[in-house]
Amino acid sequence: MYEATKVLRDEHEVILRVLHATEATANAVEFGVEAPAQFLSDVVEFLRLYADRQHHGKEEDLLFPELEKKGLPRSGGPVGVMLMEHQLGRAHIAKMVEAATAYAGGDRTAGATWADAALDYVALLREHVAKENQILFVMAERLLSTYEQARLFAEFEGVDKNKIGKGDGERLLQLAERLAAEAGKVVAS
Repeated sequence: MYEATKVLRDEHEVILRVLHATEATANAVEFGVEAPAQFLSDVVEFLRLYADRQHHGKEEDLLFPELEKKGLPRSGGPVGVMLMEHQLGRAHIAKMVEAATAYAGGDRTAGATWADAALDYVALLREHVAKENQILFVMAERLLSTYEQARLFAEFEGVDKNKIGKGDGERLLQLAERLAAEAGKVVAS
């Protein structure tokens, strides 16, 4: 019945696992642990592609416009807040990208910059996910018919294919699993 919002909630679970790994790693880096540069880059890749391009793409391109048609305003309402938080998240990711690149180039002081931006992103996105799961998606489930949910669900596949690619989608899910598993090794270092 709630096919589209179920997909988004399921994606939130994957994102939350990576946020947990990101937070643990960022805290370790702030305490002086030297994390593998590839790990920092992989976190950024997952967040840019899976969390932002794929997941937020579904929301921004499909769900939010559908909710606006149902009367939820873009400005001043929950849709506008979610869009603003997506933009703020992108700013944090941009800082993480820059710091991860510098860190990979040998600038170990960039690790602290990456960690600060990562912790800001984690805090923002955890709150954001909670708002979507507990408020926005509940509203969507009240406003959207079973047919509209099914149509959005089908259209989400197009976002997966066009914004990420089917093979990359699977690779990103595997990357999420690897990041969750490897974060413990970084922290234990």
